[in-house]
Amino acid sequence: MIARMWQGTVPKEKSVHFHEYVKQTGLKDYFNNDGNITAFLFARNEKDVTHFFVLSIWRDLEAIKKFAGEDYERAVYYPEDEEFLLELTPCVRHFEVLEPSY
Repeated sequence: MIARMWQGTVPKEKSVHFHEYVKQTGLKDYFNNDGNITAFLFARNEKDVTHFFVLSIWRDLEAIKKFAGEDYERAVYYPEDEEFLLELTPCVRHFEVLEPSY
């Protein structure tokens, strides 16, 4: 199994709308990929911004490539992301899952 971690920061006043937007874009696409096992969306408010983190768990790299393409280490962005995010982080991080939770 492979864990894929993405992070982004939005102005706090846009955080509720961004949360809904992520559910309808990235998370929906994850869950429509049969190689995705699960995904978690985290948020942390800090002063005037909200940090979002998405941790998705995938069967293997081939499943991630079905979602992200051959350059699977590049972050996947949607057209409206620029309306929310303070910057578009170019890459995501991948981790081998050594111990699954039970």
